[in-house]
Amino acid sequence: MNQYISESAEIGKYTKIGFNCIILDDVSIGEGCIIGHNVIIYEGTKIGSNVRIDDNTIIGKKPMISSRSIFKAEKQLKPAEICDECLIGANVTIYAQCKLGIKNLVADLATIRENVEIGDFNIIGRGVAIENFIKIGSRNKFETNSYITAYSEIGDYCFIAPAVVTSNDNFMGRDQERFKHFKGVTIKNGGRIGVNATILPGKVIHEDGMVAGGSVLTKDVPEEEIWLGNPAKSSGKVPETQLLKNNRDKK
Repeated sequence: MNQYISESAEIGKYTKIGFNCIILDDVSIGEGCIIGHNVIIYEGTKIGSNVRIDDNTIIGKKPMISSRSIFKAEKQLKPAEICDECLIGANVTIYAQCKLGIKNLVADLATIRENVEIGDFNIIGRGVAIENFIKIGSRNKFETNSYITAYSEIGDYCFIAPAVVTSNDNFMGRDQERFKHFKGVTIKNGGRIGVNATILPGKVIHEDGMVAGGSVLTKDVPEEEIWLGNPAKSSGKVPETQLLKNNRDKK
């Protein structure tokens, strides 16, 4: 079989590895995993048991930093870590110093950058981009082609619809003043954002807050309120039957 597996890599029992795979030094893969064709797993990556990784996926990639970037290259990034029973689709890229908890699904063509921590039982849809320096809780849904900007924080049980865009720079890359205000978005437990909405830098969606589809959010959303429009404004309270406290056990 045409593949390269480092002598220092540890491969668990019953794990199957496809054609043309490259598994580098000190990689650890648990038992019962399925590794597809053309997969690359970089040095030191830790993969739990019963994990599926589909064709052409890259795990543990080191980032490229432009000389013009506000981010500084880190000398030493920790290896990526994928915990038990995760499902990773085809053509996914997961960077170094990224940790995924148990039973996450990452669909085809998604990208998860470095310095990202993701909890358990999340669904990260096709083509989703999760940038760097982000913390994500558990049981969230990120639907197709949504974009989560750097330096954001997302709680538990949040819903991000397709084509949602978040941002962190009010100055569009110009003026040194922007470095004083550079900030991602915060979505607290139960927050929901409808299809094709835009969330501007530093905005907070509080617990059970909802932003309607197509809205442009320029202010924080208070707890349990619905906001809609461009610019978005309050449109009343989230119905009691829709609140997280009345639905948590059903998800």
